[in-house]
Amino acid sequence: MSSPEARLDRQFERLGRQVPATAGFLRWVRRPHLHLVRIPLAILLILGGIFSFLPILGIWMLPLGLLVLAVDIPPLRRPIGNLLVRLQRWVAKFRRRYWPKPTIVRPD
Repeated sequence: MSSPEARLDRQFERLGRQVPATAGFLRWVRRPHLHLVRIPLAILLILGGIFSFLPILGIWMLPLGLLVLAVDIPPLRRPIGNLLVRLQRWVAKFRRRYWPKPTIVRPD
């Protein structure tokens, strides 16, 4: 397994751990024989991410669509893997800086 492919696999696994509801879907969509389903699904997710101003659709669809598309298109694996790692780091930094830290109340 090449390094970009391994990084992409790690991002799939990390996303499945962070959002457990998506773990089964992500395992299903990565099956090798589902490329005829993956490509249209990825395109629909990317388009949904572009039209994120609509009520049901969200910006979350864009990186997920790119991630699914990168499974079938090898030249996309490295840039998408790198982009997702950077996005995860940015979100973690944002949460550390702006998310309120929980306060522990100890009984006296």
